[in-house]
Parts: sequence; C-alpha cells; structure tokens
Amino acid sequence: MTIVVHHNPACGTSRNTIELIREAGEEPVIIEYLREGWTRPQLLALFAAAGLTPREALRTARSPAEELGLTDPDVDDETILAAMLEHPVLVNRPIVASPRGVRLCRPSEQVLDLLAGQPDSANDNA
Repeated sequence: MTIVVHHNPACGTSRNTIELIREAGEEPVIIEYLREGWTRPQLLALFAAAGLTPREALRTARSPAEELGLTDPDVDDETILAAMLEHPVLVNRPIVASPRGVRLCRPSEQVLDLLAGQPDSANDNA
C-alpha cells in the first residue's frame, strides 16, 4: 500500500503522523511541500479527495495568512488557492493520501483511518 504524506519536518503533528504510519508497518512516501511547492491541479485534487475547501485547508497559525488578508471571510477560495501556490506554508499539514482516502491529519491520529488493518471509522456508526 502506498501512503503519501505532504510533510513539513518542522511540524510536530506531521512528524507524529509519519511515526504512526511507520508503527503500522508502512513506509510512507514523504513530500516536503515547503521545498517542492504545490501545483494547482495537485491542490485541487487533494482538497476534493479530502472534502476540503481551500479556506478549510488554510493554515492560519504561524503562517502569513492574516498579514496577506486571507482570514477575512470575504476572501474567496480562488484567492486563497492562488496564495497557497505562492506561499506553500499556507496549506495546513500533514495531508495524507492512501488507498483508503485523503485526509488532513490534524490531530495525527486521524491517519489511523487511512491505514490498512485499521477499522474504517466511517462504518463505526454503532
């Protein structure tokens, strides 16, 4: 099973998520998005698969979101997306993609639903 983590090495949640994946016996593909950047199709696909809007995926803590005016509720998703392409740090992390889905893993335990052998929480409605 291939698991891809869009990772910031300075982020404790991101590091914890990778550790949980490894503890489950998987070695993730790690993409350091601050170094590699994002493409528009990549972000659109990740957000669609995770059920997120650009605003929902916007990192506001320890990012330039506020100084760029992106936290104003009148700013549209297209403007936020364009800013994310210019400033990759604006995308909240870690975003994890696996055969079981795509999720923003905050808190890091959210990744457990994406791992093989883990119960699918979407079916745990009992």
